[in-house]
Amino acid sequence: MISREREAEILRLYHAEKWPVGTIASQLDVHHSTVTRVIEQDGLRAGLPSPRPSIVDPYIPFIIEQLKKYPGLRASRLYQMVKERGYPGAPDHFRSIVARYRPRPPAEAYLRLRTLPGEQAQTDWGHFGTVVIGSAVRKLMGFVMVLSFSRMVFLRFYLNAAMPNFLRGHVDAFRFFGGVPRKNLYDNLKSAVLERIGDAIRFHPTMLELSSYYRFLPRPVAVARGNEKGRVERAIRYIRDGFFAARTWIDLSDLNAQALHWCNTIAADRKCPEDRNRTVREVFVEEQSKLLALPSDPFPTDERVEVHVRKTPYVRFDLNDYSIPHDHNRRTLHVVASLDRVRIVDGNDVIAEHPRTWDRGKTIEDPAHIAGLVAHKKQARQHRSIDRLHHAVPSSRQLLIHLAERGGNLGGATTGLLRMLDSNGPSELDKAIAIALEHGTPHLGAIHQILDRRRRQRGQPPPVGPHLPNDPRVQGQSVTPHALDTYDQLREPSDDQQEQQEDK
Repeated sequence: MISREREAEILRLYHAEKWPVGTIASQLDVHHSTVTRVIEQDGLRAGLPSPRPSIVDPYIPFIIEQLKKYPGLRASRLYQMVKERGYPGAPDHFRSIVARYRPRPPAEAYLRLRTLPGEQAQTDWGHFGTVVIGSAVRKLMGFVMVLSFSRMVFLRFYLNAAMPNFLRGHVDAFRFFGGVPRKNLYDNLKSAVLERIGDAIRFHPTMLELSSYYRFLPRPVAVARGNEKGRVERAIRYIRDGFFAARTWIDLSDLNAQALHWCNTIAADRKCPEDRNRTVREVFVEEQSKLLALPSDPFPTDERVEVHVRKTPYVRFDLNDYSIPHDHNRRTLHVVASLDRVRIVDGNDVIAEHPRTWDRGKTIEDPAHIAGLVAHKKQARQHRSIDRLHHAVPSSRQLLIHLAERGGNLGGATTGLLRMLDSNGPSELDKAIAIALEHGTPHLGAIHQILDRRRRQRGQPPPVGPHLPNDPRVQGQSVTPHALDTYDQLREPSDDQQEQQEDK
């Protein structure tokens, strides 16, 4: 702004002395646009030098006419149209020429929204980068709820914006405020609104359960109406600049502890935008008594996921494997997970509980589960040995019954019989056991002597035990030998061969 005396001097020099605008500006030490403005405001525009004619001037009426008919017509298409009509200019700066004449809708005016104490809160997520945990890269999301009247802010960070954390944010925020606002505004989040066509809104069923439990009204803001949730957007910007910028923290728990302290101190002690004479904390004391009372128990926020267990005793949850007792495999279970614990449930029974890991590709095991699986495997191997023995040598079943009646060691007897089976074959062992039972000597020593005696009678050398590789595909296999008398028949001459030999 310049004084009235300076304006009068500009007009005198321009009209009386015939000074050009540039000379007046340099001599009076003002900008040339100021000189031009003073002359134009005095109604003397005609006296100013006319601007240089432009090559686009003949096409301006055509441009205005097309923009009236097609307000959204692109400048690139309009350039092609005027070029076909003889426009010699280049496309440079043509967009700015079109922008000068493009009709614009009148700017919309917004009412300043005011709320009553305890009437409304606004809620939204803020994205704060990523966090690396082991081999996992997790999103760092800030859940923000701000009370519209007092501007009291609640902030808590989570590693994603999924529905369980959305619920946890509400429960923690209501506990922080000590009550529930009657309305809560959302920006059409998928956690709140599944579908929206105009004013027809389909809320997320879990969101409706939460609002019914705490007795508040969920309300999504209108599309492209940023003024309706400006309080939470400004709060997120305030958090980025006033809390998160240049902050160091050890882990998520440390970051949330710092965020809670910041909400209770710096954020609460700032001046309230609606009443600059009071702090947010002072206005919040007035608003807190108007909030709805909290229910006796918080809303359940644990994740519940159905999982199908296959042959290995582990369940897969969030790309990690958690052990379970071995006798619960090949069935459908449920994983119930909080932020720090993972429970595996079979019906109403909790069969396993582990600390939750936010890493990826990890195996979390309970030593008791592993010990139980090892013991089960040993027992299973013993059963497989007995099954093999009963299948190859049927008389062994009766032998083991006699040993059990006499208090013998069945495990050692099974191992010894398996060695004899591998060395002598199932047929010889079966005959030896039958002889031992017939003579009333059902023990390994007698069977071993019978096998040795029968071998010497046949003139055979002592048996050599098989040396098999430590491979489960060949270990513990039962091989039933074929009768060798079929091969003797091959050596006997046929009737024709016998007649030929007699003729000779």
